[in-house]
Amino acid sequence: MSDLIVRSLGQQPYLETWEAMKKFTAERDDSVTDELWCLEHPRIYTQGQAGKAEHILAPGDIPVIQVDRGGQVTYHGPGQIVVYLMIDLSRRSLGIRALVNQIEQALVRTLAQLDIEAASRPDAPGVYVGESKIASLGLRVRRGCSFHGLALNVAMDMEPFRRINPCGYAGMTMCQVRDFVPDVTIEAIEQRLMDQLVSGLKSSVVDYRRGW
Repeated sequence: MSDLIVRSLGQQPYLETWEAMKKFTAERDDSVTDELWCLEHPRIYTQGQAGKAEHILAPGDIPVIQVDRGGQVTYHGPGQIVVYLMIDLSRRSLGIRALVNQIEQALVRTLAQLDIEAASRPDAPGVYVGESKIASLGLRVRRGCSFHGLALNVAMDMEPFRRINPCGYAGMTMCQVRDFVPDVTIEAIEQRLMDQLVSGLKSSVVDYRRGW
């Protein structure tokens, strides 16, 4: 029996995916296998629980949704890999800070495979290349289980980030993998990132699936 299910879901609408995450977390018990959902979203801004309206500068035609994760406002769109982590923390002997560290280091290792030198910061969740942010994190824990997760900018239209203060930081510059590896594909990065997340979670029997 697998101890982790990894789903490759392609592009999925945000609201339906968020509802599915909440339902999965609310209904799970000790017998339910942890899951990672890897996907992309259509263009949308999400505002975390502590989000302040002043950080949304000019959303224009892009919807803004208030959600139940930590953090401030961020942008999701095609060309960005989003991974949601439905993890039973006690089962894996993880605290929330340890899970955040595992996610950040998986991202750093993935980027290192592409000769991109990235790092996390103690003062701000996420992963950075120099002064620019390449990946964002936002988690929620309910009943000892995590949901929400990470967003890695790969090959996307970066203009919508200029309409917000990303993660609540005015003037923060954002970057993406394509800035350093011009011919990058979502598919190549997805597999590398999934491998690194699985390794960090120390999963030994993994069930990879396409779709729900």
